[in-house]
Amino acid sequence: MLRIIVSVILFTLLTMPANSYAADRLEKIQKNNELRVCIWPGYFAISYRNPRTGELEGIDIDMAHEFAKYLKVNLKFVDSSFGKIKENMTNDACDISMHGVGVREDRKPFMDFSEPHLISGIYAVSMKSNPTIKHWEDIDQDGHIVVVQKGTYMEPVMRDYLKKAELSVVDSFKAREQEVEAGRADVFMTDFPYGRRMASLTTWAHLMEPKKALAPTPYAYAVPKGEPAWLVKVNEFLQTVKKDGRLADSAKKHGLSPIVAK
Repeated sequence: MLRIIVSVILFTLLTMPANSYAADRLEKIQKNNELRVCIWPGYFAISYRNPRTGELEGIDIDMAHEFAKYLKVNLKFVDSSFGKIKENMTNDACDISMHGVGVREDRKPFMDFSEPHLISGIYAVSMKSNPTIKHWEDIDQDGHIVVVQKGTYMEPVMRDYLKKAELSVVDSFKAREQEVEAGRADVFMTDFPYGRRMASLTTWAHLMEPKKALAPTPYAYAVPKGEPAWLVKVNEFLQTVKKDGRLADSAKKHGLSPIVAK
């Protein structure tokens, strides 16, 4: 009998989901008096560490502070990235990722998503001095080179969208703007927050959008998979800040009002 009991315990431990030790995450957060929030500190207007002040700013920084107040716990930011999000949602590095995470099918096996708080389609950035590209309609023309970052949803969308222009794929988000600024490409594709960053922080960038939204993608908060009670609490918070206007106020402050999800 003892051997059977031991075998059952071992089988349970070996087959236990990786995040099962955090089955009641809210209880753990309250016990530790700490909400751990993963962010990408390079996301302008979303979760951005201002290089001049060293301070974090953006809509999801504001919302993280509000969420910690909502839970009545302290807040701890954990630097992360989109490249690390799958890992961090399965290794208990943080309780929630709050950095404008796009709701994508390839991410769903590794995490669950809140209801969306932002929705952004694809935007384009070119040089103001580019003589042949002034409007979105000018982009897909013979001789033009369009840059996208490898692995982003912009890559497959633009492969299908472009009929005349040439598509160039680079490995990093910085490489996109470097290609355009150096004159090796005419335009790069991004989302609204990053496009705003370029328009706000450079003297050369010209932000363009299509007349009809191209590939609109909902942005949400990601939580470890298989924790429904925790997801319910996150959505309760989001519904609260949408209703009382805190989300809209933060979006206005950071220039994101056009992409707030209703």
